[in-house]
Amino acid sequence: MTGKCLVTGCAGFIGSHLCESLLRDNCVITGIDCFTDYYSQGRKEQNLKNFIGNKRFKLLKREMSTDKLTDAVQDTDYVFHLAAQPGVRNGWGDDFEVYVQRNIIATHRLLKAIREVNSKVKKVILASSSSIYGDNPVPMKEEQLPKPVSPYGITKVACENLGRLYFKQFGLPVVTLRYFTVYGPRQRPDMAFYKFIDGLLNGEPIVVYGDGSQKRDFTYIDDAVESTLKAAEKGIPGDIYNIGGGTEITVRDAVSLLEDIAGREVRIEFCPSQPGEMHETLADNKRARDILGFVPGTDLRAGLKKELEWFLKEQEEEQK
Repeated sequence: MTGKCLVTGCAGFIGSHLCESLLRDNCVITGIDCFTDYYSQGRKEQNLKNFIGNKRFKLLKREMSTDKLTDAVQDTDYVFHLAAQPGVRNGWGDDFEVYVQRNIIATHRLLKAIREVNSKVKKVILASSSSIYGDNPVPMKEEQLPKPVSPYGITKVACENLGRLYFKQFGLPVVTLRYFTVYGPRQRPDMAFYKFIDGLLNGEPIVVYGDGSQKRDFTYIDDAVESTLKAAEKGIPGDIYNIGGGTEITVRDAVSLLEDIAGREVRIEFCPSQPGEMHETLADNKRARDILGFVPGTDLRAGLKKELEWFLKEQEEEQK
């Protein structure tokens, strides 16, 4: 695809990979990020290092819930809204206000700005999450009633509904993607595989919440990016698409797989289950396959090997 693109959350895990792919396609990108302290110091700057000097990329450091957005969305062909306050465990108590601001308010202000100044936008891709399903039966299908079990999931349902309203009322071409646990190089430091690899390589115990029998559908980052580009090209406005790796595995088996790939063993510390944790996720990808032509291309073993190799390279560079 070609054209002018806006990528919110451009310095994040998925956003930075998406920007790299769009730049390879000769797109012109405006990226927005507020460099939240949810990430460790310097991590987001590292995510940008491969393209921050590209003449076709412009970075805007803004807080989307309060700062001006109309200049960023004007004359943009495609909007990829990936910015969000992530994490299912941290939205309880006073922190919920941050999730409301950076998820719901930010999404509403973005959609409002597009409606006001850009009637020619071709597609608005709205990033959502498998967290909206809660403990629905698997495989999870787009038509199932959302039953989130975390405050984060609640805010993502609200964002989806805002996208649906702006499509229904104003014809804004919003396409929603529900990502299922994306992993790979540059994964957020708070996510399980990053923590597991860190513990594995540094000889430290890893924490598993619950008994490890919970199951997840893991999606490799390249597949997530490919599905996002396909949604911009082929997604039907108003539609929602599951984006998953297509297979599920228990957390304990995932740790064993990682041990096998690394040729090392790790000690597991089992802790009580955390509020907001889903027991099982598995995407029904049929709609994405039929309409977008999306088929996951990286299995879990291959994806974990790539993330492990990236982690080792990062450690080597830090030690120089």
